[in-house]
Amino acid sequence: MTHPDDVAIIKRQEHDLVFPGFDETKAYALGARLHRMATERRLGIICDIRLWDRQLFYFAMPGTTADNPEWARRKHNVVRRFQKSSYRIVRERNSEDRNFPEHLALPQADYALAGGGFPIRVAGVGVIGSVTVSGLPQREDHLLVVEAIALELGRDPAQYVLPPF
Repeated sequence: MTHPDDVAIIKRQEHDLVFPGFDETKAYALGARLHRMATERRLGIICDIRLWDRQLFYFAMPGTTADNPEWARRKHNVVRRFQKSSYRIVRERNSEDRNFPEHLALPQADYALAGGGFPIRVAGVGVIGSVTVSGLPQREDHLLVVEAIALELGRDPAQYVLPPF
């Protein structure tokens, strides 16, 4: 089970972690940071940074499989649909059931109710894409993305940590 304050903390992450602008250069810097973090920590993850119309950055570390890019694609679709982090959707749903409610008509083949997708929000513009990590437990995927974005924005990542289980 997770901490009851998760949703409030995730909302603050999304509110605070806003880019003044975002382009291919910023995507590369963020992706390179995530790659360094994965290399130093020996994490078997993939990272996918996308705008709504195209992929800007991708890497896969040793230990990943063909399933990881599919999970990332499905998490990206969740961020795009809801304009929120995929883990926030998981925590708001607060259910062990990993399916979206039927009334949303979101096919499991295209939408993953799993953490690791985080919105790329630009000040004065809104959400323009996502940063997605796959390969760790969903809470860890989410926190890794949050840490990397916070560091890219010159923020202290400790301000955005979720409490341990």
